[in-house]
Amino acid sequence: MRNVTYGVALTLMLGWLLWIGKPVLLPVLAAAISVYVLLTAAASMKKLPIVGRLPDWARRAVILIVFTVVVVLFFILVINNLAQVALALPRYESNIEMLVTRAASLLGIEDEPTWENLRGATLDRVDFRSWVAPALLSLRGFGVMLFLVVLYSSFFIAERGVMARKVMIAMGGEEAGSRAISLLSRINERIGQYLFVKTVLNVILGAISFAIMLLLGIEFALFWAVLIAFLNYIPYIGSLIGVIFPVLLSIAQFGTLSMVGIVLISLTSAQVFVGAYLEPRMMGRAFNLSPFVVLLALAVWSALWGLPGALLAVPLTASLVLVLAEIKTTRPIAVLLSASGKV
Repeated sequence: MRNVTYGVALTLMLGWLLWIGKPVLLPVLAAAISVYVLLTAAASMKKLPIVGRLPDWARRAVILIVFTVVVVLFFILVINNLAQVALALPRYESNIEMLVTRAASLLGIEDEPTWENLRGATLDRVDFRSWVAPALLSLRGFGVMLFLVVLYSSFFIAERGVMARKVMIAMGGEEAGSRAISLLSRINERIGQYLFVKTVLNVILGAISFAIMLLLGIEFALFWAVLIAFLNYIPYIGSLIGVIFPVLLSIAQFGTLSMVGIVLISLTSAQVFVGAYLEPRMMGRAFNLSPFVVLLALAVWSALWGLPGALLAVPLTASLVLVLAEIKTTRPIAVLLSASGKV
């Protein structure tokens, strides 16, 4: 009973520290997760004809430069699209008002006195332009976090070569150090492979979604495609959230329900193709986690850190399970958290 009490108290204390330390811990963990993808991508470059002949440090430098450029372009894309949305808001408001008025006419309530009251209490009270100002104010914090992620990733990659030697010294012996290095290698391999394959799948999904929205004439297609690919890191519900945004935009842009249905069916088909066909063939069993544990981890990390926590939920939980499996007293917990019981 005492051990259970201590365990609960420790869990609550760690949760409080994670919640309080979000501004510091979030960019550090995001950088650590990014390094997994970057190092796996650098290792995969060995198969390329010319770049594969470069030494390890050169390939890591190349992939880090590419990562920095992608982050900068992503930030520029967000700024430009917010500015364009601000210009398009009056047209969107007009289209939404026409759609609602048409629906009211079909229901036979357009000429009723209650319709004017309902409209005044809903559409006329919504100031879409006011939504842009908070978004622009939050860009500063978002840009600072992206800068810190790139900075921390650079230092993580630079210090990777001496990490094994420092672990051996810190553990105070060759046997304990070798065990710690073996654990870190397992974590690196499983998380790195999962995140790299997941990133490739998300890029494919984003490319397909971009082509669909471009053909359908959806505005800001590139931004929505990047958002769909980014949100697909969230298990189960990320793909659903990613589709909602362009579907809602199609309502404001076209003002017709038929076009909304076409956008919804097309983007959902792309999600099903990637999630149900490509992902099982490319992913395999990267993580041995119970589906319930994945949902629980998603709820816990989302409550602590919001959207970033949801993105990091699966790799962080998988790392925790691997660590628990290596400790004799906590190994039963790792077995319960796994999908097959083998850890």
